[in-house]
Amino acid sequence: QVQLVESGGGLVRPGGSLRLSCAASVSIGSFDSIHWYRQAPGKERELVALITQGGDTNYGDSVKGRFAISRDNAKNTVYLQMNSLKPEDTFEYYCYGKIYHSDDDKWIDYWGQGTQVTVSS
Repeated sequence: QVQLVESGGGLVRPGGSLRLSCAASVSIGSFDSIHWYRQAPGKERELVALITQGGDTNYGDSVKGRFAISRDNAKNTVYLQMNSLKPEDTFEYYCYGKIYHSDDDKWIDYWGQGTQVTVSS
């Protein structure tokens, strides 16, 4: 069973840092790419960052220069290093990936359960 499990959220003061982890139950190379999204209740989900199989990265405009996505293939884990945190970074953060299942000839989406990040003094 494919699972994505986030961890590392918490309460941090403005200007502080956190590192989120997204641990996969299968090889992260199985995923087309791994994304981090964030969402507030009643709001649309926002793309934070993504990393492709080839290692290319992309970031949402609001986090460029402050956040960094990386991966450890040996640990099947993708990280989101968040620096210079602001109160407006307060969200539930989710990781996402999709895998192509050749037996069914279809892509299947996988989401983690989320981890809360609160930036407040």
